[in-house]
Amino acid sequence: MTVIIDDTTAQNTPPTSGAEPEATASSVRETVRWAARNWGLVLSTAIFVLAVLWALLPGAFTSFDPIAVDNGRKLLPPSGEHWFGTDLLGRDMYARVVYGARASLLGASMAVAVAVIVGSVLGAVAGWFGGFVDTVVMRLIDVVLSVPGFLLAITIVVVYTAKVGQAGLIPAAIAVGLTSAATFARLIRSEVLTVRASNYVEAAITSGATTFTVLRRHVVPNSLAPTVSLIAVQLGIAIIWIASLSFLGLGAQPPNPEWGLLVSDGRQFIATRGWLTLYPALTIIAVVLATNNIARHLTTRSSR
Repeated sequence: MTVIIDDTTAQNTPPTSGAEPEATASSVRETVRWAARNWGLVLSTAIFVLAVLWALLPGAFTSFDPIAVDNGRKLLPPSGEHWFGTDLLGRDMYARVVYGARASLLGASMAVAVAVIVGSVLGAVAGWFGGFVDTVVMRLIDVVLSVPGFLLAITIVVVYTAKVGQAGLIPAAIAVGLTSAATFARLIRSEVLTVRASNYVEAAITSGATTFTVLRRHVVPNSLAPTVSLIAVQLGIAIIWIASLSFLGLGAQPPNPEWGLLVSDGRQFIATRGWLTLYPALTIIAVVLATNNIARHLTTRSSR
């Protein structure tokens, strides 16, 4: 009896031994080319990720305690042991910059979250109901936008501090968020006006869904996409404003480190020991420029 072996499958199966390495190498080359073309975005992303890691895992980047006082190491210049030098109380400045990222980024993130929530509510209400409600909300937004945002944030914090008796990071973040909400409200309102006329919103209304349900499930979620790049821009602005409020004594309070507070602490020695203000200031500049560059790329990509 003759046994016939069908080797068609084996003949038609292409060899794959070298295909995967070639595909991997091609992917690596494309990634390298993309990184070379967009080196600014890569650098900005790396800086921002580093700042986030400082905020989340500061102990992984320094072994020094940012609060511990060491009278024997006062005002030491930058060295191999103390990369950013030491301050008036002998505390390692690099450790204080690293640990200060938590307060700065946390305050800025809280401010942006408040701005998005409040702005989304105001914009959704104005765009959905229209008429008198829209007029009142938009005039209120116009009044807020007519006042310099940072001046308004200072006013809110000062009033709060006068009543409570002590400033803090959370009140500063809320104040910055409230002053930034108007920008988000205008953007959300324009998106709601577009989404409101869509077929799926009309179908939801016809099916008997309540106004709150339609806004929560359909209108607001579909109106938030354009705010992604604005969130990145506002995050950079919030970092500057939080640092500025701390510099003025209206934000984070000592001994806890915060970038603006570190600049304030070192300003009396700026002529003789400039590292006390230089490194925290450069950190603020680098992170803000990184977030702005990321926001610019997000805006460019979304407009295509």
